[in-house]
Amino acid sequence: MARENRASSSSGALRCLHPLYYLKRPKRLALLFIAFVLVTFVICDRQTLIREYQLRQYTGEEDRRIPIVEEDLIDIQRREKVKKAMLHAWNSYVTYAWGNDELQPQSKNGANSFGGLGATIVDSLDTLYIMGLHREFQKAREWVANSLDFNKDYDASVFETTIRVVGGLLSAYDLSGDKVFLEKAKDIGDRLLPAWDTPTGIPYNSINLAHGRPHNHGWAGGDSILADSGTEQLEFIALSQRTGDPKYQEKVEKTISHLWKNFPSDGLLPIYINPHSGKPSTSSYSTITFGAMGDSFYEYLLKVWVQGNKTEPVKHYREMWETSMQGLLSLMDELACFVPGMLALGSSGYGPEDAEKFLSLAKELAWTCYNFYQSTPTKLAGENYFFHGEEDMSVGTSWNILRPETVESLVYLWRFTGNKTYQEWGWNIFQAFEKNSYTDSGYVGLKDVNTGAKDDMMQSFFLAETLKYLYLLFSPPSVISFDEWVFNTEAHPLKIVTRLNQGEGITSKLDRKPKPKPRFRVSGRKEGLIVPRMVKGGDKSEAGWFLKLDTEVGGLGMINFVYGITK
Repeated sequence: MARENRASSSSGALRCLHPLYYLKRPKRLALLFIAFVLVTFVICDRQTLIREYQLRQYTGEEDRRIPIVEEDLIDIQRREKVKKAMLHAWNSYVTYAWGNDELQPQSKNGANSFGGLGATIVDSLDTLYIMGLHREFQKAREWVANSLDFNKDYDASVFETTIRVVGGLLSAYDLSGDKVFLEKAKDIGDRLLPAWDTPTGIPYNSINLAHGRPHNHGWAGGDSILADSGTEQLEFIALSQRTGDPKYQEKVEKTISHLWKNFPSDGLLPIYINPHSGKPSTSSYSTITFGAMGDSFYEYLLKVWVQGNKTEPVKHYREMWETSMQGLLSLMDELACFVPGMLALGSSGYGPEDAEKFLSLAKELAWTCYNFYQSTPTKLAGENYFFHGEEDMSVGTSWNILRPETVESLVYLWRFTGNKTYQEWGWNIFQAFEKNSYTDSGYVGLKDVNTGAKDDMMQSFFLAETLKYLYLLFSPPSVISFDEWVFNTEAHPLKIVTRLNQGEGITSKLDRKPKPKPRFRVSGRKEGLIVPRMVKGGDKSEAGWFLKLDTEVGGLGMINFVYGITK
């Protein structure tokens, strides 16, 4: 009897699989259809969630849903080729220079330009993470955890160590959440901190990592360098925010507080400042420049404002930056190629009319910078240029050391305008690197952009900046979004943290004095582009303004407008 019941039950189950069963029972057919739709919806939604989760590898935020945007196939292909270049550069470094600061690809040796702190490893951490190279990132992480030792009898540049090492470690922490990076950043931060122990808070620019003993470079006459003193704010403010210890932020903001109290009406500071008196140097070699030794000070005035989410506690940074930009623009009738990326980023804080002026200016300057690349046989720009006649220019210093400045500007302009022309320019530059700088054992700079003669150094910033910016140029804007991240001058992205009150690490209210602002003026790109020197007065040995084109800018740009002694 039991067998008969089981057989009957089995027969009933088989009837449910026959189509005629449902044709005679329309209600059950309707229920079956509804169940089918619901199951299909659940499966499709799960696949969508999986794809979204995979996209989160760019930021490491597993609780943040990123909308899926259909990408251009060409962008994907180009991004993968940049990623392949990064792998080649990284693997070459691992093979021939592991643990050293930089790789010499031609001789297949390592070089220690920064005291043996593994600069390429630390500089590459966030690039590896952003590109999804997790195996390579993990290898770098293990070296940082087990081999990175700051107890070295080495006189380190406070500036270079901050932007490369402190910035690189903090960026890796912000991306991955791995506390080993934060602990190492705190260690090196503590070793650098005594550099700010001066009467004015203007830091010395060099310090021994093992023994302290901060001091300034002999060639600077005992003075501190403007860029070296004003380009630690992003990193040390972030270090205070991540550790909860306000001492780092207090030190670096004391520097800005002092400079703000004595800020000139045109916002233009000489590059040499006495750390004891806090006054600009009166020596004959002290100049005003937005180029090397001055550039990144102005860059950080803008970026600390962005880092603090543009709130009231960081408003004075923006005010100082705007004053400096107005001072810059009032120097000459026609402004040549200068910091297009920074101007594009800063344009968003102005009203519509001034914002458009700055963005238009940035576009023109980026066009000029790109043409420096197109003007040479190798399609790579030289270090600086001379201008002759109305439109003729020639390479001055002819080397190219894999610098990122122009590509950096292209990323900003592409994201702010959506114009794919900037991607095309960046792709052309990347192809020129591939053609002229690629070797079987890494990438090298060029001794001469006219002949293509190669040097023997793969700078760590090629991995930290140049390749990272090229990768981002072909990635969706949601990858390291400008709304969530701010880049330090070594291209290490740091999380934007809103500063709402003075209690978040700020211990003193800045003494704000009303300062007259020069008239704002922007002119087109005309004859000013081709003037090699503009001097106040007829004697060639007098002080005056002159143009100096130089790619040595920790921020962006190539042509500098300099005040100094002309010979």
